[in-house]
Amino acid sequence: MLNNYLKIAFRNLIKNKGYSAINIGGLAVGMAVAMIIGLWVYDEFAFDRYHRNYDRIAKVVERGVFEGKTFDGGEYTSYPLGQYLREHHKEDFEYVIQSSWTDEHILAYKDNRFTKTGAYLSGEAPHMFTLQMLRGTRDGLNERNSIMIAESVAKALFGNENPMDKIVKLDNQLDVKVTGVYEDLPYNTEFRDLTFVAPWDLYVATQNWVQEARDKEQWNNNSWQLLAQIRSNSTFEGVTERIKNIKMQHTPEARFLKPQNYLLPMSKWHLYGTWDDRGQPDGRIRYVWLFAIIGVFVLLLASINFMNLSTARSEKRAKEVGIRKAIGSLRGQLINQFFSESFMVVFLAFIFAILIVMLALPSFNEMADKRIAFPWNNGYFWVAGFTFCLLTGLLSGSYPALYLSSFQPVKVLKGTFNAGRFAAIPRKVLVVLQFTVSVTLIIGTAIVYKQIQHAKNRPVGYDRAGLITVEINTPELRSQYNRLRGALLETGAVLEMSTSSSPSTFVGSNNGGFSWPGKDPNLHENFGTIAVTHDFGKTMGWQFIAGRDFSRQFSTDSSAMVINESALKYMGFSKPSEIIDQTVKWGETPHKVVGVIRDMVMGSPFSLVRPTLFMVNYGWANFINVKLKPGLPLRESLAKVGAVFREVSPGSPFDYKFTDEQYALKFAAEERIATLSSVFAVLAILISCLGLFGLASFTAEQRTKEIGVRKVLGASVSNLWALLSREFVVLVIISFLISTPFAWYFLNGWLEKYEYRTEIPWWIFAAAGLGALAITLATVSYQAVRAALLDPVKSLKSE
Repeated sequence: MLNNYLKIAFRNLIKNKGYSAINIGGLAVGMAVAMIIGLWVYDEFAFDRYHRNYDRIAKVVERGVFEGKTFDGGEYTSYPLGQYLREHHKEDFEYVIQSSWTDEHILAYKDNRFTKTGAYLSGEAPHMFTLQMLRGTRDGLNERNSIMIAESVAKALFGNENPMDKIVKLDNQLDVKVTGVYEDLPYNTEFRDLTFVAPWDLYVATQNWVQEARDKEQWNNNSWQLLAQIRSNSTFEGVTERIKNIKMQHTPEARFLKPQNYLLPMSKWHLYGTWDDRGQPDGRIRYVWLFAIIGVFVLLLASINFMNLSTARSEKRAKEVGIRKAIGSLRGQLINQFFSESFMVVFLAFIFAILIVMLALPSFNEMADKRIAFPWNNGYFWVAGFTFCLLTGLLSGSYPALYLSSFQPVKVLKGTFNAGRFAAIPRKVLVVLQFTVSVTLIIGTAIVYKQIQHAKNRPVGYDRAGLITVEINTPELRSQYNRLRGALLETGAVLEMSTSSSPSTFVGSNNGGFSWPGKDPNLHENFGTIAVTHDFGKTMGWQFIAGRDFSRQFSTDSSAMVINESALKYMGFSKPSEIIDQTVKWGETPHKVVGVIRDMVMGSPFSLVRPTLFMVNYGWANFINVKLKPGLPLRESLAKVGAVFREVSPGSPFDYKFTDEQYALKFAAEERIATLSSVFAVLAILISCLGLFGLASFTAEQRTKEIGVRKVLGASVSNLWALLSREFVVLVIISFLISTPFAWYFLNGWLEKYEYRTEIPWWIFAAAGLGALAITLATVSYQAVRAALLDPVKSLKSE
């Protein structure tokens, strides 16, 4: 019997090829989109689960209250805090790991030199992160002059040689011994770029400023990461409650900020990495839920199509039901027949969806910056897939199976059967729901793109063209500024060169403790602070609104200061001229303000510019900024600059970054969201149009005789086109009216998280509505015009 059901189901699919293609194709696309989004969401929630102690590892982070708002103090803490937790909270922590910044360093062995990303960590770190050792043990950091490297680094440096106990030169100055090789960390972990680890004690021994922070117990110097693993009998909430006021107790001068330390569990690093100004966890999780909802809606759209077309076509089969019943078919057999057809379509769509996913995953991975593989061995995926097939088959097959199988064959065969005037209402409701979702996605995508463009068009306050940055990672580059600058200018390829404590795309230091004439005693200041050389302004192309740039002609400029517009306003001055030549003290050190510049957008282009102070300091140099001369071939200029760097520091590779490319990376997250949203919006529209095309075809077929009569009575093609299109146009207009307030509400809430944001113009809603209307007319017009052009003689012939 089952074989007979399947055979008839297959014949029906072949008989109605167009409807079958629309049904299977639309459902397959919807399933594929839902699968891809589901795999992406799963990967987001699976982040960092590689580590065996995932559920007990945390970062010690800081937050406080400034001017009535909760601020995210970041994931950097002071040196003394790590030692304090080890000594006074042994019952809470199994490991307390201090860590330097994860940064680029030079590794060299014989003639092989590479720039690799790594960090200095406490000796227990390999145990806490459960590094998978290929050579050596997790105790490899117990020796001070040691290093543990990833498998990829071992192959790059040593080829097929055994790397154990080999001596590697670190940053051209430290000889370290390879004591372990570990498996490269997976892509979906916070530490995926950690290609080597060196001992924390080695870092402290070679960095005078770190020793000073340790010896002087500088609780206000937040420059290091602090990672921890709590004991099995502890909870993150309980330990947080016991440690949160430690910093406030040791920094009474900073109590106005109410600094508190919290444990941020590893499970929240990726998705809840920040707090909003109300103190609530925030981060990528909003986008995870956004795309999860989009995935559900796209799948819903495809399911609606399938159910709409299934129910519409089923009414055409009323006579078939009547004949089957007349020759002895039982109602149960008819129910099984309709359900078998429904399940066949769904499972065919599921197979095609898997093929689409396999073909689309490489492109999606590139677009979403992922390395997702198809989950062939994941039982949950297959259970979810088959459950969906079962539910969709049951829902779409229930109407024809339960309703049509109840018909009385006498009425059906006499031609007195009528599906009823309200039979089409459910289909109309579903079409309205489809286009409501589609129009909302169109509006949302347009607003996201507008917000990105608004930030890209923002004046940045300096000239990024031809500007490159080189990180200082060798003592030669740090100590030979004048030689390096002179040699670069002599190449003829460089306009200007300078050094700074932060790159032009990031403010790496924030400080308080400043005073100036007329300062509000209730103001607890917090400035971005950047140390620069005299030539920094000329390198960047500063735009002055008052005063002048630093100059070597004035000996007093060694302690001079330039401030930005935001700092001017923050300090309470209404005119730039009021601050020029005023003295600003940092602690007891005086700095004379010589200039005020337009705000440089160094942080997020979606945020307000921080009040920032620039001071001359040649000893606090971390980055070299080079302005290339315009009009010269880029390759030739870089070759000349690279030759100078290799001459001054022979042991370091010339690794540079273009400032405009680094600035463009600040838009990466939003652009990725916009791209994915636009792709899903297009697919949602495509799926909706497929369903609309099928329904228009069904409507035209159902009204063939009516159209023939109208043509005989004198109706024109345009009259008939308007008649057949009117119903769908009304449905789309209703969808637009429903989607507009929903879209405005949610998008307005999304934009509020950006300090620098665009407005929501009315014309985007109008354009989306007109676009949806045009797409609808284009979709239904083919079937409407085709039906209107049909010869009435053929349509009015007796059956």
